[in-house]
Amino acid sequence: MVEQQEKTRYSDTELQEFKELIESKIAAAQKELDTYLSQLSEGADNPDNRVRSLDDGASSVEIERLHSLAGRQRKHIQHLENALIRIQNKVYGICRDTGRLISKERLRAVPHATLCIEAKQTQR
Repeated sequence: MVEQQEKTRYSDTELQEFKELIESKIAAAQKELDTYLSQLSEGADNPDNRVRSLDDGASSVEIERLHSLAGRQRKHIQHLENALIRIQNKVYGICRDTGRLISKERLRAVPHATLCIEAKQTQR
């Protein structure tokens, strides 16, 4: 009788699929970040906007919102880039808490995940 061994890591083919998914997500996130940054620079480059923003609280709120969105986007890109490093090291998709594989469904939804669903739920 052959005992089925639990899989300890994703195959190179599976890792390549995840790599392509993550690279496309990085490209989309970078494009979004560039949009935020261009909106911020447009506001900063226009002296009329600068003068008006002193009087207009809504403009400063919008600038703060864009800074916040840009910061979140940078963080998201960093998480995705870290996932690419884990792929390169062939440890991608392994839960850092349990050591078991994170489900493909979870990784497709959250490609930078480092915890399986069970570990994430107990973390709360």
